[in-house]
Amino acid sequence: MAEQPKNILIIKPSALGDIVLALPALAALRRSFPQARISWLVRPEFADLLCGQPDLNELIFFDRRLLGKWWYQPKALTKLIQFCNMLRGGRFDLVFDFQGLFRTGFFGWMTGCKRRFGMAGAREFACMFYTDKVRQDSTCIHLVDYYLKMVASAGAQQGGIEFKLPQDSKADEQVKKLLISKKVNTENYVVLVPGAAQPEKRWPVERFAQLADKIADKFGMSVVATSSESERASVDVLLASAKAYVVNLAGRTTIRELISLLKGASLIISNDTGPGHIAAALGVPVVMIFGPTNPARVCPYKKPDCVVAIEPDSRGLKADSYDPRHSINQITFEQVFEKVCEQISK
Repeated sequence: MAEQPKNILIIKPSALGDIVLALPALAALRRSFPQARISWLVRPEFADLLCGQPDLNELIFFDRRLLGKWWYQPKALTKLIQFCNMLRGGRFDLVFDFQGLFRTGFFGWMTGCKRRFGMAGAREFACMFYTDKVRQDSTCIHLVDYYLKMVASAGAQQGGIEFKLPQDSKADEQVKKLLISKKVNTENYVVLVPGAAQPEKRWPVERFAQLADKIADKFGMSVVATSSESERASVDVLLASAKAYVVNLAGRTTIRELISLLKGASLIISNDTGPGHIAAALGVPVVMIFGPTNPARVCPYKKPDCVVAIEPDSRGLKADSYDPRHSINQITFEQVFEKVCEQISK
């Protein structure tokens, strides 16, 4: 019988949605290696998604804002050296790089671990840092399946799919008070997520405003719009365009409070961005709108009925499409509203 790993490292620093998609692989590792110490390298701003995670023993914080200045700021260089020494001191038996970038592959290599797993097609030549290059094929187009294939290559048993997200009763109470103060029907509200980090992932905000009006009028639901602080402009445009009363919670919630907000919603309508993936993991009804990003790779897992996209199942393994037909602007209001009605009817 092969020796069981004692120390395991997952490298997935960001972002919210990407971290969510890696959670089933974490659960598989914990089921397979119950005695192992499992650590996760994450950026501090996303740590609340993993704090208190029962399958984790440790969070290792990667401060990209500081360490990224290593080449011109002596303090940052010193911190980077300390960070790499700390990684090497972890004495890891298995390392999984789910990010697939040069820096994350480099950090895995710096651990000194003899078995480092990564994607065979990783970007920025990251694969040169891996001892085990795992190929993606037609059996693992979705990233959840791909990550599970990577941990299975190290001997983990897959079992069921588990998305374990933090439960925070204090956050639940705070969100409920906030919604009540904004005159939201806490038993029947929809959350709109009109932002996204990349412009090509943003469905036109004016169409989100149309949705707000139609949903409020036809279903009598309260409408809430949310985003990160950096994407607040999208929500501002939505509010200016909608006739219905829309509650603006852009930048108003912590990660824990965002989870509480989404958990209590009757429906979430989102671009391909973090809150949409959190909603899907929570099992809340969701409609997710995709443009050039390949839905088959990152859509709500095993929930194709949640997806609005052009040719969602015929884009192969590629992460993104450069075909103009797949532009998010090609998604009509009618297509999204039809999917909204389907989800509400369930």
